[in-house]
Amino acid sequence: MTNEEVVLIKKDRLRYSKNKLSSNLTLLAIILNAMYFVSIYKSDVGTYYYTYMIGISIVYNLLFMLIAFLSSEGVKNYKIGYSFVLMALGAGQLFRITIIPMNAKDATITLGEESRIVMLDKQFYYVVGCLIVSAALCIIAGIVGVVKTKTLTSYQEELDNKAKGAS
Repeated sequence: MTNEEVVLIKKDRLRYSKNKLSSNLTLLAIILNAMYFVSIYKSDVGTYYYTYMIGISIVYNLLFMLIAFLSSEGVKNYKIGYSFVLMALGAGQLFRITIIPMNAKDATITLGEESRIVMLDKQFYYVVGCLIVSAALCIIAGIVGVVKTKTLTSYQEELDNKAKGAS
């Protein structure tokens, strides 16, 4: 089998299979996001996290997971718009690093007569790592979705043109 035939077979298989790679990468990004917010929300550091910012964070986490799951289903079915949504979600995950983790890392709170650091280095690197990997997975899933969708679309156009030419 020649290299051209292998490429043609791969293109043809796209018509009959789902984009599971992008979908699974997105689901993994959702899991990492959950690991991030569990680490933040289980922190019991006085009343530091009892602010409107944590409420906004909870709402954002719910929206992120809903939109990411919807997008995972969309990219699975080669809908290109969802690929761009995933890339935007990835950028949002990177931006989130500057909000709660960066502010909590340098913050201290006084509990009784004792002063405590809100977020120790270990937790900081863990939550930042979760967000970075989640962002990377969303962006990669989006790029793979765009590439596969464009490949499938152009291949289907080729087939349509061949069918019109044969008529």
